[in-house]
Amino acid sequence: MDFVTEQGKQPHEECSTLLLPALSIGNVGQLAVDLLVSSMKAERIGYLDDPFVLPCVGNDAYGPIPCGELALPLEAYQSSSNGLTLLQQRSPVVKGMMVEFAKNLANFAAASGKKHVVLLSTLDFGKWQKIDMSSGLQIYYVSSTNPDGRDDHCEQLGWKRLQEYNPAQRCWKHLSTLAEGNTMLENNLPFEDELEEEDYYPSLPFAALFSCFKAKGLKVTCLLCYCSEGDNMQDAFNLAEAACNLLGLNPSTFHSNGSGSWLTPLSWQTVYGPPPDMSIF
Repeated sequence: MDFVTEQGKQPHEECSTLLLPALSIGNVGQLAVDLLVSSMKAERIGYLDDPFVLPCVGNDAYGPIPCGELALPLEAYQSSSNGLTLLQQRSPVVKGMMVEFAKNLANFAAASGKKHVVLLSTLDFGKWQKIDMSSGLQIYYVSSTNPDGRDDHCEQLGWKRLQEYNPAQRCWKHLSTLAEGNTMLENNLPFEDELEEEDYYPSLPFAALFSCFKAKGLKVTCLLCYCSEGDNMQDAFNLAEAACNLLGLNPSTFHSNGSGSWLTPLSWQTVYGPPPDMSIF
């Protein structure tokens, strides 16, 4: 994985926290990162080039008007006032190469001096076993702070540890073994038709990223919520707010217009495509 610094930009050492999405259902992690980049007015400092990420190109995502500035698959942003580096991923990983991609990303984070990695992702609402909507959308977490995934700070924020995280379960153990560089067991994972319900969670991108960052000795916190495909903007607001609560940030201080509200990116105006040509009616 290569990092290409944008001309005239330089990463700051004080930005020791890395926040990024783990691609999953509804693309909520990506939407939340877009929301944070836009609201913080974070500056783009460079690009990451990795052979395991599918190539793509698009128009500038943040505006305020489309200016023809290219957006690439992996972009790094920086908010020095908040001590935060944000990584946006806009295209999926090559099938079967998620662990290799996660290893590359973990190596990059460790080499860049990152101390804490925050992963934003989602889980399939159809897999939710114990639904409790009494307090609104529930945020779940997994942390590397303790072997069982528990973290006192997350508990104090009212979040629940993802019960399905079990480091002793076969797929979680296998993932941890691969993350630590032991390839002897690489082909011992059960075939897809042998996978059980408990194997769903360790098969997701966030699990590979969590395991690889943890194997490099970095502190990792995964923030997760259940969702379905559709209009997931509100889920993105909730996940971005959870990230701010975790890091002790106040969204009302992010941008200079003093409105105290989130600044939605330009790309959200056409998240479902451009509006229809009204002349057809």
